[in-house]
Amino acid sequence: MASTAQAAGELASIPRILARNAALYGDRPAYREKDLGIWQAWTWAEAAAEIEALALGFMTLGAQPGDKIAIIGRNRPALYWAMISAQMVGAVPVPLYQDAVGEEIAFVLEHCEARFVVAGDQEQVDKMVDVKDSLQHLDHIIYLDPRGLRKYDHQHLTAYTELQDKGRAARDELRPEIKRRSDALGYDDTCVMLYTSGTTGRPKGVVLSNRNIIETAKNSAEFDHLRQSEEILAYLPMAWVGDFIFSVGQAMWCGFCVNCPESADTMMTDMREIGPTYYFAPPRVFEAKLTSVMIRMEDAGRFKRWLFKKYMAVAHRVGPAILDGKPVSGGDRLAYRLGEILVYGPLKNTLGLSRVRVGYTAGEAIGPEIFDFYRSLGINLKQLYGQTEASVFITQQRDGEVFSDTVGTPTPGVELRIDEATREVYYRSPGVFVEYYRNPESTASTKDAEGWVATGDAGFIDPESGHLRIIDRAKDVGEMADGRLFAPKYVENKLKFYPDILEVVVFGNGRDRCTAFINIDLTAVGNWAERNNIAYGSYQELAGHPKVLDTIQSHVEEVNASLANDPMLSGCQIHRFLVLHKELDADDGELTRTRKVRRRIIEEKFADLIAGLYDGSEKVSTVTEVTYEDGRKGAISATLELRDAKVQPTENRMAAE
Repeated sequence: MASTAQAAGELASIPRILARNAALYGDRPAYREKDLGIWQAWTWAEAAAEIEALALGFMTLGAQPGDKIAIIGRNRPALYWAMISAQMVGAVPVPLYQDAVGEEIAFVLEHCEARFVVAGDQEQVDKMVDVKDSLQHLDHIIYLDPRGLRKYDHQHLTAYTELQDKGRAARDELRPEIKRRSDALGYDDTCVMLYTSGTTGRPKGVVLSNRNIIETAKNSAEFDHLRQSEEILAYLPMAWVGDFIFSVGQAMWCGFCVNCPESADTMMTDMREIGPTYYFAPPRVFEAKLTSVMIRMEDAGRFKRWLFKKYMAVAHRVGPAILDGKPVSGGDRLAYRLGEILVYGPLKNTLGLSRVRVGYTAGEAIGPEIFDFYRSLGINLKQLYGQTEASVFITQQRDGEVFSDTVGTPTPGVELRIDEATREVYYRSPGVFVEYYRNPESTASTKDAEGWVATGDAGFIDPESGHLRIIDRAKDVGEMADGRLFAPKYVENKLKFYPDILEVVVFGNGRDRCTAFINIDLTAVGNWAERNNIAYGSYQELAGHPKVLDTIQSHVEEVNASLANDPMLSGCQIHRFLVLHKELDADDGELTRTRKVRRRIIEEKFADLIAGLYDGSEKVSTVTEVTYEDGRKGAISATLELRDAKVQPTENRMAAE
């Protein structure tokens, strides 16, 4: 084990890598944050000093090796520093989802036995105060933004900057001890603990070591030739493993700059100003960007719409080939260059993607049409496949080997195998997690004695490209009553390509036909309603409008026509559907905090609507419990129209058997 650490140049922990960066890149930018419209920057040397001061401050509070320090709030340099400061004192950082509610927070804090919490602002402090009395281990809360907190009881509450000042004051006394603790950190010590999204039950605490994070960061950075000059935008939840590997692991290993936007509302403007060169977003972000483009084009003048349509046709035809360096005729290349000047360039600038050298999407499958749209613009968007338990990376797509329906080949250091009987994907790598915290049963059922991890996803190796192709979650893949393959996510993603569809849940396992719940995208459909002088007072009213239902039905039938040509998935055509009267919401337990559908909960909660889809009902009246922003419970009533969709005949109905 020690030899691996030596091979990494004795950079066996994040604090050691930080020290290297401060020495090598001391005067180069490490972090930026936009505050009150102005970008503030910290060099690596300045960031290292801020991190050390906070670590010393933790020690004045009595932080001990092995303690858990939770961090909650929006992406800010100071909160990333808190994670590294925790590591310096030998503690374990545990980032939480900033939009988590009291019950979720209380479970994680109690499960991980957190002694300290670093909270971003008053909203997060209030959550901690509400649950503190029910927690056995929580001793102290440190807050970053002091606004609104002056009159709070400060017996167990300290300002972030005040704690840093205490650390600086005690530097001479405590620095030998903090150096001893930091130097003692090894490859097999815990780097971070991240809680899974919990699609089927309580979240599990995934323990990741320094070896997991550093080896994965190193291998993946070398794969894409990431450099110290890269710029990234840190805007995804800090509790998510993707943000940790990009904004901490790779940023530390490569020494590139992490940029934090001012808020979600200003993110697009901030992104255009930064111009990230290395960019990651889950499919829902790319879907939302595409929706905004389509809305703007609908509002544009006739000439602009014509220009957009003309040159996007060129882009779809030759853009990906040009991006991959494949031969393209001179006429097409010239047309594409004109398109770059007139359409693609301005569009990429509007989206903040002008400088992207390497872009990735993952988290769930992205619709092929959405994926191809961005690549046709000349954006080097690729797919990766990963998990929290893998420290993200399992497979990646190499430049020039990018396909919309695969997720690439194994990342360097990763071994892959497919179970022939179940189609489940297994992997083994240096990034494989240590354990699920305080959950040996789940650890043993997920990771075997030889280090192979069961992903829970069904897939196969594409015989032509040699790439991994994911079908769906293994537990969600099934069979129709006649034996044909049922893979709901594939169908859902095809429907979510349409800008006016936000979310889809397809049913059909073990049944004679497929049906679907659909959520409209309120922004896109609301824009359409305004342009057509259609008045509405709520999401529910707009979702039930006859013209909206007609449009959604046309989308469903277009997807059915496409599925009819797929011999493997032709049985997944949607026979009946409804547009839900509410948006699926994480606060209502219908989605995870990373917006993954919790199918079992939805099936139980909306059992009456599913029954209506299968018994031929034309309308169903229902009452649904909802959670308001302040945590109060309420209920909404609705009568929904259930519709039939045209299904296309297939030549071989049993082709998938």
